[in-house]
Amino acid sequence: MNNQNNQMKINVDLGNTQPVVSSAGNQVFAEGVILRKVSRFVAGTDEDAIMPIPCFYDVQTGEILLETLPKDLREEYEQSED
Repeated sequence: MNNQNNQMKINVDLGNTQPVVSSAGNQVFAEGVILRKVSRFVAGTDEDAIMPIPCFYDVQTGEILLETLPKDLREEYEQSED
């Protein structure tokens, strides 16, 4: 089966979008990874595992853009930035 036929085609007019802005007013972000340790008992492995969680952060301040985190982690990282 052709992958191009399976991919969803979204036609978005950029004039109908809104900028994403950090709390410092910056609009340039970089992609980072938060690492979380998973117990070997939960992971079902011989050793603890590491789970990477992608996120975006403000390149000037290093502040994580909380909207890019899973909802379960937002409160934890929101508190650590205060």
